[in-house]
Amino acid sequence: MIARIKRLFQGPSTELALKGLPDKHRIYAVGDIHGRLDLLQDVHQKILQDAQTYQGTKIVVYLGDYVDRGPQSKQVVDYLLAQTLPDFKAVYLLGNHEQVLLQFIEGHGLEIAQDWFGFGGLATLQSYGVMLRGIPTLKDLPRLQAEFSEKCPVAHRQFYQALALSFELGGYFFVHAGIKPKLPLTKQIADDMLWIRDEFLNSRKQFEKVIVHGHSVTEKPEIRSNRIGLDTGAYATGLLTCAVFEGLRVDIL
Repeated sequence: MIARIKRLFQGPSTELALKGLPDKHRIYAVGDIHGRLDLLQDVHQKILQDAQTYQGTKIVVYLGDYVDRGPQSKQVVDYLLAQTLPDFKAVYLLGNHEQVLLQFIEGHGLEIAQDWFGFGGLATLQSYGVMLRGIPTLKDLPRLQAEFSEKCPVAHRQFYQALALSFELGGYFFVHAGIKPKLPLTKQIADDMLWIRDEFLNSRKQFEKVIVHGHSVTEKPEIRSNRIGLDTGAYATGLLTCAVFEGLRVDIL
């Protein structure tokens, strides 16, 4: 590993700790990218360097929010579609930003556009070459939606539509935002998995599995016994976090 920082479970073994990952499996989990192609390319190089001699199953899990805020949303998706990590199984999770993007491009209530523009959607439109003339008003929305729909490649739309809500393996459950603490994993709903914050972040409950998530920005990765947060605000901080899971260990590249 490039940088080992801590064993996830300390002290006496517990049923949860014994799960870890199956033998000969390694997962690389990448936090919220938000249009920072440069940082994603750097992380991919670190992953390739770290995994070059590994002989087991290699999986890369992207925790959602590929678009918005940063300047290269379209280019990030182009890069991911190019499958630049050969011999890896890639898992792409849905983020709340992709959910709103899909709602806008499919014309399901253009009233959501103002909110989307407020948290980074305009940067995404610009990356796709949509013409912006100052701050959009309500009368601009139909034109912007139509132009974005035209300029968004079919492969990109299919990518957004195919994003998964969650992925689990061994003792880990990967999701964009988190889970409703009082509900079992099989009963979680999309709204919580994409948007939840305080109720999940403040919970000390030991969940069925360790929840690995992005969505909520922290200065550095948060590694706790019940959850691991990997959104370090890449679009603003220049720090895109990738965690490495193998056995009972979690490390940060």
